[in-house]
Amino acid sequence: MPGHAHSINTSVNNTDDRSNKPKMKKTYIFRRLWKYLYRFKWLLLTVFVLTIASNVFALFGPLLSGYAIDSIGVKQGSVNFERMFYYAFLMLAFYVLSSFFGWIISVLMIKLSRNVTYQMRKDAFDNLVSLPISFFDAHQAGEIISIISYDLDTVNTSLASDFVQIGTSIITVVGSFIMMLTISPKLVLVFLITIPISILSAKWRAKKVRALYRKRSIKLGELNGYIEEIITGLKTIKAYHQEKTMIGRFDKKNNEAVGAYYNADYYGSMMGPLMGFINNLSLALVSVFGSVLYMFGSLSLGNISSFVLYSRKFSGPINEFANIINELQSAFAAAERVFALIDQPSEPADSENSRELQQVIGDVSVNNVSFGYEPGKQVIKKFNLNVKPSQVIAIVGPTGAGKTTIINLLMRFYDIKRGTIYVDGHNIKHITRKSLRFSYTMVLQDTWLFHGTIFENIAYGKENVTFDEVVKVARAAKIHDFIMSLPNGYDTVLSDNAVNISKGQKQLITIARAMLLDSPMLILDEATSSVDTQTEQQIQSAMLQLMKNRTTFVIAHRLSTIQNADLILVVNNGSIAEQGTHRELMKEKGLYFKMYHSQQL
Repeated sequence: MPGHAHSINTSVNNTDDRSNKPKMKKTYIFRRLWKYLYRFKWLLLTVFVLTIASNVFALFGPLLSGYAIDSIGVKQGSVNFERMFYYAFLMLAFYVLSSFFGWIISVLMIKLSRNVTYQMRKDAFDNLVSLPISFFDAHQAGEIISIISYDLDTVNTSLASDFVQIGTSIITVVGSFIMMLTISPKLVLVFLITIPISILSAKWRAKKVRALYRKRSIKLGELNGYIEEIITGLKTIKAYHQEKTMIGRFDKKNNEAVGAYYNADYYGSMMGPLMGFINNLSLALVSVFGSVLYMFGSLSLGNISSFVLYSRKFSGPINEFANIINELQSAFAAAERVFALIDQPSEPADSENSRELQQVIGDVSVNNVSFGYEPGKQVIKKFNLNVKPSQVIAIVGPTGAGKTTIINLLMRFYDIKRGTIYVDGHNIKHITRKSLRFSYTMVLQDTWLFHGTIFENIAYGKENVTFDEVVKVARAAKIHDFIMSLPNGYDTVLSDNAVNISKGQKQLITIARAMLLDSPMLILDEATSSVDTQTEQQIQSAMLQLMKNRTTFVIAHRLSTIQNADLILVVNNGSIAEQGTHRELMKEKGLYFKMYHSQQL
């Protein structure tokens, strides 16, 4: 089988060297996110306009507060109540309008983020199903699920809140700065000290924290992959009493994930207190220098009050932005993994001169084929085979001999680099994959049934199938009586992975599914491995009916099932060690002879 599973590469160039692989730049990730946002530009424009309106109304609050304070005279009791209540009412009205617009913005951003996340998840899944088999051989299912669920949810959360917060912060900072300039340009000089400190601190922390958030996403993906592996193999774990071993391994991966979470959150949490200190420092400096200007008559109490409120508005978003940076680092790390999945190269496109394979008769020729999943490690070596239409070719051999690899090459799940494979005289490299794969029907060792009715599972792969057609193949596969014994018959819903029926029954349903297709060639990969001997004997006639007039490749472990094959290939170490009929191979008393007698003991 192919190499071990590893983390999804986040390199734009998709190199396999983890230590040297370049990371996506934040500007690149932001541009990619912007393209998704721009698809909903009118909704985004509405949010932008409302954000400006909401913040403009909020920015008038401190100014009106200053006017209200200045309506109070220096002498005790000299208050212009009419003027004070007028500005107080205006301030209340502006804040109410600002809050109302803010609520609408939140609703619209939830809708926008939902649309963007839906599109990103769709793009990720659409690309996922177009990826070559080699990708899934090299990556854990749990890691891929983590990207499509957790990482995309992280991006969704950031879009729903952080992007609006950034826009609000920018408007608030710029508006507050302009307002402060109109009140006292001299007092604004205070921020020449605090702003550079804030910017440098935020930049320094952001660079460190992003790498930690990236590591956090990777470790979570590895943990999910391990959990998925444990759940699917739980029966085996219990059978071998390896619970403690697997718990120990889980604890190690769990500790790594928790450690990655802790480091990311620990260093990220430093930003808030640091910015809070700088914010309070600026407030203290404003209060001191404002008092000095008041003493010299340059500012009124209302001016100082308004300036202090504006300074809070000015410094507040900078402080909040520090927290937003942490969330954005997490979102960028998650988006990086999502885009890495979306950018994974799909299965190579058919060549320009590829043709559709039509009216296939099933003449297959394999000429001098050598292949390896990894460079320098050949699984198939100088393999040759000639198959005539309607012949049954059995492929047997020890585990790891290359039997399944031969099927992978026939179906073009992997492309060969040395040698050629022909179907009806056509090089399969010059045949479209779709037409080639439609020419085969496969019954695999690992049964796959989806959540749906038995009828839907049998009819899968063929359009406009009638009930009678499904019943016919179910009878042939010797599964009809069992189906009819169920309360809902063919309308019985199979649960996830069909755990409510036996493994042998699953295999019979997949055999019935294969019988329904009209493909001229058939691949049986250990198709009866999950069926008991008695049931296997019962379906032999059905299997013969299925193979009738089809070129058939049978990968078999039970040699008793392939005695009538036209040609038996004994594969060992990637080469054909022996070939012939059952009778011829038994006379040779070679590897096949030994394998056959070992199964009779």
